[in-house]
Amino acid sequence: MNVANRLAGRARVAADAGLGILFGAALLSTATALAASWGGHYWLFGCAAGAVVCGLALTRRRHRLGAAVAGLAVAAVAIVVARAAGLPAEPGPASALALAVLVGSAVRRLPVRSAGAIAVAGLGIVVGAHLAFPPSGTVVGGVPGLNALGWLAALTVGLGLRLLAARRRAVADRVRRDERLELARELHDVVAHHITGIVVQAQAAQIVARRHPERAGAALAGIESAGSDALAAMRRVVGLLRDTDDAAPTSPNPEHLGELVRRFDGHGPAVRLRLPDGEETSTWPPEVTTTVHRVVRESLTNVARHAPHARSVTVTVGRDRTAVTVEVVDDAPPAATRYPHRAGYGLIGMRERLEALGGTFRAGPGPDVGWAVRATVPVPAGSRR
Repeated sequence: MNVANRLAGRARVAADAGLGILFGAALLSTATALAASWGGHYWLFGCAAGAVVCGLALTRRRHRLGAAVAGLAVAAVAIVVARAAGLPAEPGPASALALAVLVGSAVRRLPVRSAGAIAVAGLGIVVGAHLAFPPSGTVVGGVPGLNALGWLAALTVGLGLRLLAARRRAVADRVRRDERLELARELHDVVAHHITGIVVQAQAAQIVARRHPERAGAALAGIESAGSDALAAMRRVVGLLRDTDDAAPTSPNPEHLGELVRRFDGHGPAVRLRLPDGEETSTWPPEVTTTVHRVVRESLTNVARHAPHARSVTVTVGRDRTAVTVEVVDDAPPAATRYPHRAGYGLIGMRERLEALGGTFRAGPGPDVGWAVRATVPVPAGSRR
């Protein structure tokens, strides 16, 4: 489980704990008020029904639709029984609060039809409570008014969070699409480079075949090797091929990482760059070079934006027989509010690119302080040394 999942799990536990405390307080205050105003044991039925609905609200994440249906059914039965037996109006405050949680959760998470059905059923409970226990004062007074306000709040919050999640998904999809377009343009340049080489070698092979037939085999072997390289490059990213007419082709040979670091230095914390000994990044395959460059650039940009207290950043690039590894670590002091802002859409784009090339990507708090980004980019077999 990664850091984001752990933080989300803790947030859910804290939210449920807070809800549990709130439900308990509502049940206690309801029982106290009914005992004082009605006397006897009139509070037992309402508190029992409220406890059941509150329990369903606390376990809603296991089965949102089932919990919402069960909670609404309990509330409907409570209305009928309370009306027939002359008991206090239902659903009571605790039940109304729990029903608001169930309806809001359903509207936020369930498919459109199911969410709409739960919202309509919740409105039915509100109308049923109003008909069974008409308010004695204003239209929005008493228990029916409380249920109406709870339903309206649940619908408003649920729809708002649903629309916000849809917007985030749309933005994430757009980021992924943009990343795939960029990869497609890089693929176009890589393949064009290889095909140009094949054409040149084929022309040379024709001349060699006429003048020195015994050397034609070597020329043909060179053509075969160039063709294999082109096919390998296409296979790595052919699934991401898109229309390339919307932008100019990108260069398969970006600036060296040292130049990128020097551009960043002076606009943020000091940056230390560690590269493989005796090797230039320009000798790597184009798709590997551009991906390493993108990871470093995006990581340094995130440090400048979201880690103002960082004093230094270490960029480590290593290479073995099978992959290039990139690690970017800053030394900013830990801050609980920092993590959500660091999980921006740039990380989505980097993850999309690396997974498309068969690599891996991880980002999260460092072991002691700061933030760490680690990515691995597979090196094609023909380029391994």
